[in-house]
Amino acid sequence: MENIEILGLVAATLTTSAFVPQVYKTWKNKSVKDISLSMYTVLLMGLLLWIVYGFYINSLPIIAANVITATLSVLIVIMKIKYK
Repeated sequence: MENIEILGLVAATLTTSAFVPQVYKTWKNKSVKDISLSMYTVLLMGLLLWIVYGFYINSLPIIAANVITATLSVLIVIMKIKYK
């Protein structure tokens, strides 16, 4: 694996892991009052496009980071709808 690919995986890990505390806090507190559904909807659309792009250029860091972040975003959207 090339150094630039490792750099991409580290960046992907850091940016993706930034969503974990929000998912955990939302799940734990069952509070979605301050969560913007429109922001997460737009973010999810962008993430899906990044996934397609990642497959197009065959980039594991882009694919992995965006699949995981999209999954976390879907969880937030589900909780936003469920706990509203």
